Amino acid sequence: MDALSEELELLPATRRALRHRIAVAQSQGRAPSVVAAVARGGRVLWEGARGSAEGRGPAGGVQYRIGSITKTFTAVLVLRLRDEGLLALGDPVEKHLQGTGVGEVTVGQLLAHTGGLAAETPGAWWERTPGLLRPGLADVLGEEPFRHEPGRRHHYSNPGYTVLGSLVEAVRGKPWGEVLRAEVLEPLGLDRTTPDPQAPHEDGWAVHPWADVMMAEPVEDLGLMAPAGQLWSTTRDLARFAEFLLRGDERVLSAETVREMRTAASPPEPGVAEAGYGLGLQLMDGGGRRLVGHSGSLPGFLAGLWLSEADDVAVVVLANCTSGLPVTAVAAELMAIVAEAEPRFPEPWRPFSGAGPVALELCGPWYWGTTAYAVRLTADGLLELGPMGAAGRTARFRAEPDGSWTGLSGYYAGEVLRAVRRPDGSVSHLDLGSFVFTREPYDAQAPVPGGTDPQGWRGIG
Repeated sequence: MDALSEELELLPATRRALRHRIAVAQSQGRAPSVVAAVARGGRVLWEGARGSAEGRGPAGGVQYRIGSITKTFTAVLVLRLRDEGLLALGDPVEKHLQGTGVGEVTVGQLLAHTGGLAAETPGAWWERTPGLLRPGLADVLGEEPFRHEPGRRHHYSNPGYTVLGSLVEAVRGKPWGEVLRAEVLEPLGLDRTTPDPQAPHEDGWAVHPWADVMMAEPVEDLGLMAPAGQLWSTTRDLARFAEFLLRGDERVLSAETVREMRTAASPPEPGVAEAGYGLGLQLMDGGGRRLVGHSGSLPGFLAGLWLSEADDVAVVVLANCTSGLPVTAVAAELMAIVAEAEPRFPEPWRPFSGAGPVALELCGPWYWGTTAYAVRLTADGLLELGPMGAAGRTARFRAEPDGSWTGLSGYYAGEVLRAVRRPDGSVSHLDLGSFVFTREPYDAQAPVPGGTDPQGWRGIG
């Protein structure tokens, strides 16, 4: 076994702790079965099952219904359309899908649940009734589809993702399920993720709150609501999908686009999205870790898919009960077990390997006023700007052909950093969105906004 493979193997004590946690979850949550998986470094490292799923073959291959995790798959399809130039996130829905009655809402607002649409459909609860009861978007949206002004706040909307599914169908000219299979499931090898259950699969159950008895839950085809919650999947498939959401796959979406999905696109909503919502992904603080993923539920099933970029760990938990088991909390605890018992090995240091001249003249200490900053050139050719020994704004910058640098993160995302040169070609100062960074605090030889006191630095007296 090589060193890298050994680093990716979980220790026996870690495996036992994982098994113990899902055993406790299944027992205390009174779930007929619980299955879970942990992935790291692009590999599924552990799978476990407790309850009726045991003895049904590999735990990672048993299907459960995953509810709203389906929304993340739908978001991937929409972003593929965006990356192909077929639409923009700022486009009103009406531009691509006419006659909905919500046409002023933008594609991006629907992805981030900021479109102001109702949380649920009118009429009977869509999760426990046939999709045939809602044959058209008018039946899904109702006569009064809005609850809030578009763009003003995060308000989770199942009908919103139905509209996105219909948008995919309108642009592609094919059914949502067919597009999903061809463009996401097959390229990623997710052959156990399907709109309808395929054996082996678990049945969904409601467990009586005050008695140890169960009742079977109905399994309905959700019809037009399918893009919001139709899919069935396995822990193994979802662990692979989580790895894709972390690293990207050029056959589906680039690493840059999945990073965009993981970035907050709507503000936090207390009790709903404690850390905000990205594009088809929930953001959460779990035990001091920034977790990205999605929860899901349909009658008879609970699901959670979560990943920690900092720890390079993805966790999937699935159960076949309607309520009672805190799937997201269990996933966060499984994450903590791995991350704390077996911290991530840092990437090995490597030198810069880019072609052309190295921007060493920009590296080192700079001053914004009297605040000391440092500029570093990283191995991937980016400039990293951050405060020295104090809190402050940190950002990374990408080189542009004209010699400028574009901010990639934080306060300076999208802002342009330029090295301003003297007549002899040497660097006088850095200009970053009107902020002037100088080699000395308030350098009198640089165009510091407001100028500098002619008497210079002095004491009191």
